[in-house]
Amino acid sequence: MVYITCGNEESAQNLSEALLQEKRIACANLFPIKSGYWWQGDITSENEWVSIVKTVPENWETLQKRIIELHPYENPAVIRIDVKSTEAYEEWIRSEVLTSHT
Repeated sequence: MVYITCGNEESAQNLSEALLQEKRIACANLFPIKSGYWWQGDITSENEWVSIVKTVPENWETLQKRIIELHPYENPAVIRIDVKSTEAYEEWIRSEVLTSHT
């Protein structure tokens, strides 16, 4: 799973749709959040959107590079979270993604 923050719903949707179209991910969940963080010496509070996307571990390197290419943020949060799921769900993810991206 990869956790990604975006500035708005449209950005999160566009990023997720591109990754789905390219078969880099099998699924994306999008939802609004309120974020607080340090940025350039100040504490900032913003409304953002999160994309949680599901893929296979061997796609991590190319997926993070592609997200950074597509993402409008200067330094986007692109966080890999290793998880376990049911065998059937993991097989479904594997069947839906391509692992030969460059």
